[in-house]
Amino acid sequence: MTHTTTQQPARRTSTAVVPVLAFAGIVVAVMQTLLVPVIKDLPKLLGTAPSNATWVLTSTLLAGAVATPIMGRLGDLFGKRRMLLMSLSVMVVGSLIAGFTSDLLVMIAGRALQGFAMGAIPLGIGLMRDMLPREKLGSAMALMSSSIGVGGGLALPVAALVAQHADWHFLFFLAAGLGVVSIVLTLVAVPESPMRAEGTFDVLGAIGLSAGLVLFLLPITKGSDWGWSSGTTLGLFGASAVVLVLWGVMELRVKAPLVDLRTTVRRSVLFTNLASIMVGVSFYVVSLVLPQLLQLPKATGYGLGQSMVVAGLCVAPLGLTMMFTAPVYARISAKYGPKVTLIIGMLIIGIGYGAGLGLMSAAWQTIVIAVVLGAGIGLAYSSLPALIVGSVPASETGAANGLNTLMRSIGTSVSSAVIGMVLANTASDAGGVAVPTMHGFRVSFMIATGAVAVGLVMALFLPRQRQATTPQLRASSAEDAALERAHEVLGGFRGRVLSTDGEPVARAKVTLIDRRGRQAGATLSGEDGSYALAVPAQGAYVLAARAAGHGPLASSATHSGDDRAVDLDLALPGETVPA
Repeated sequence: MTHTTTQQPARRTSTAVVPVLAFAGIVVAVMQTLLVPVIKDLPKLLGTAPSNATWVLTSTLLAGAVATPIMGRLGDLFGKRRMLLMSLSVMVVGSLIAGFTSDLLVMIAGRALQGFAMGAIPLGIGLMRDMLPREKLGSAMALMSSSIGVGGGLALPVAALVAQHADWHFLFFLAAGLGVVSIVLTLVAVPESPMRAEGTFDVLGAIGLSAGLVLFLLPITKGSDWGWSSGTTLGLFGASAVVLVLWGVMELRVKAPLVDLRTTVRRSVLFTNLASIMVGVSFYVVSLVLPQLLQLPKATGYGLGQSMVVAGLCVAPLGLTMMFTAPVYARISAKYGPKVTLIIGMLIIGIGYGAGLGLMSAAWQTIVIAVVLGAGIGLAYSSLPALIVGSVPASETGAANGLNTLMRSIGTSVSSAVIGMVLANTASDAGGVAVPTMHGFRVSFMIATGAVAVGLVMALFLPRQRQATTPQLRASSAEDAALERAHEVLGGFRGRVLSTDGEPVARAKVTLIDRRGRQAGATLSGEDGSYALAVPAQGAYVLAARAAGHGPLASSATHSGDDRAVDLDLALPGETVPA
């Protein structure tokens, strides 16, 4: 799998790129919690049984899980901006379909199309890696990654307000409007990435992964209705295991796989993804417990008797705090690295849930819990894309981040199933209605604490970083140490990027590609046009340069030790440069 660029000149990155991409992430994350305020009313609103109404939520989850890794790979191949716009467009279509119907099957179809947009988050992270200078990349990816929680947290009070005072279909029209705004902003402010992966799209791999995910997530989300020991549930779990194993064997034999499993099993990627599942589990527990606790009547003895809107406002600080932790993450990660930041985040989550066991007797206490957990989850979520980006080739950024986002979704799915089962089994009967108990809420918090503890162990197994920096534009974390040593021992390529009239070109992107077609380093030229790239080993390389208003250049160069001067003249066609 090689890395190349498009033929069109790259445009200068706008300062609006980061907020526009973060807004897109928030918009698609809203789809996950859009209907939370009306969940209990869905059977009546759709004229169906409760077990059928849950498909309105399940369809979004399944579609998002399937679309996330697939759209990431399509973005690597055909353009991340293009696939981002497609994801948002499909979401708008799905929102309009759902907004004009009360038919169960049509509603499920619309909600599935809404879930398709979840692929926008890894696509946004990939665009940031491709376009932003390294000093801005850490905080930008942190904000994009946290948008999952920000969108979910902010959607609750807004959706509750709409559900209380307007027709519930207006929720979908609001979602469609947000999608249109995001599309327009993306068209205006976000340029297409010049980075491309060569190869073809693995259709069989996409079908196999989709089938395996659906077979796995379906019994997780419906197990409570079907029975966890029922033949249907166990049969689907067994079928998913068989399909995913066969899919894995096939992916290992495909030249251009949908997911590079050899990269996925690297220590840094594997333990990041495992930790992501645990963070996803812990994140969703607070979203399930606090709104119910806040809305239960005071007559229960522990309920806080708040309205739907007030409950949403009390939980909203969870998302707001996640958003404001992005710059904090950047500072901590710049000094200590994303691994340490992930560990700190999970420790804060554990403290939040531990303290929450005794802070459930007043509405202000739930706000404190939301703020503490938001800070911890924000730090943890912000660390995950940095760990992934630093561990995979640039040509696999979209697919790798898509898989990581999928791991978080699996965590939230497992959390939803387990906590739902716990609350149902510990509920008390009040006039024929099952009411969650304080015991169930506390058990749920203890489960979240246990999940964080497991995730913390996974994080400790991540490779020790030699240098605390924001993510570098390099081929993989496995080569980080070699690259650091190369700068001292082997040197690298140095020189200037020049324009047609021989003037220096500032902020040109210079990429170092090895003989296997992998990105071995990248940098931006300085104000005087100068650049410097360390090499991981002696041998033949290609230096590719791009800049706004100039044609691309690809020059071959051989490194045999010490620094080598190679000027890159964007006025000339690609040429062989002896060094």
